[in-house]
Amino acid sequence: MRLVQYSLRRILLLVPVLLAALFITFWLTRIVPGNPIDRVAGPYISQERRDEMKHEARLDLPFYQQFALYIGDLARGDLGVSYTTAQPVSKDLAERLPATLELVILGMLFALGIGLPIGFVGALKKDALSDQVGRVFAVLGVSLPIFWLALVLLYVFFYQLGIAPAPLGRLPVVMSPPPTVTGLYLLDALLAGDGETFRAANAALLLPTVAVGLTAMAPIARMTRTSMIDALESDYVRTAIVLGLPRWRIVLQHAFKNAVPPILTITAAVFGFLLGGEVLIEYIFSWPGLGQYAYNAILAGDFPAVQGYILLVTTVYVLIYLAVDLISATIDPRVQY
Repeated sequence: MRLVQYSLRRILLLVPVLLAALFITFWLTRIVPGNPIDRVAGPYISQERRDEMKHEARLDLPFYQQFALYIGDLARGDLGVSYTTAQPVSKDLAERLPATLELVILGMLFALGIGLPIGFVGALKKDALSDQVGRVFAVLGVSLPIFWLALVLLYVFFYQLGIAPAPLGRLPVVMSPPPTVTGLYLLDALLAGDGETFRAANAALLLPTVAVGLTAMAPIARMTRTSMIDALESDYVRTAIVLGLPRWRIVLQHAFKNAVPPILTITAAVFGFLLGGEVLIEYIFSWPGLGQYAYNAILAGDFPAVQGYILLVTTVYVLIYLAVDLISATIDPRVQY
């Protein structure tokens, strides 16, 4: 019963968070210097047509009326029409979301596969050589700019060694995407039994996945190490040692279980950061995802596209945190209080 009440409270809190993010985004796009209609219209359109376009975009209305009308459109599922693509923003986002999700999910799996063992071993062998090497590796992951890391990977594996494909998107230009089921090329190629497309999509994902994963690995490794050390030095672990319980049982059933909630939290934070912050990776690798879409929309002053992008990323972000909170409350009932 307490878990249900806690879940309802957390879900209700999503509404003001999303409204606040939406209002701030709407306000910031309106105070940025410049008029997006001037960029779209060009220098050869008459002033009368320019005024009509401004009226159609509701930019001639007061701010509060624009915001109220936008909220009304959102209630009907309408995110507006992009100034640059002339398509509904919802359609643009739906086309580009799978590319970003595929890259971020694989990057996170890579990060967890490296970060968790580094942090786990570092906690079990605190201050040993393996711990020091893992800490250096984690510090490098935090310190190296993601765009620099991506450029180094391209220079070494594409330019020098020639074993990676050119950074031209999700597939070579001569190949067609697999039949769309999920939008994730790897999964769709498997479902279609297309091994050639699967190998090509996997090759295109390799370098951007490594760049994303190495950056995401560092905070996960550091949080895993810190949480495990705190758990291993706690009173209940000392009591279990005195009682003579097997070491594997102490580590896995007692220490690691209590170290999971902070690790889940940092994983959610990193996932949300990658989902909304991998613009440079997508730009460098010509990846047709949300990051490149948002980058082009910002340069063009495309208000509907920017607002739709931020609303989508914020919604996914808070849903991830909601899932993490519910899992943490299930693992540790003290969270519900």
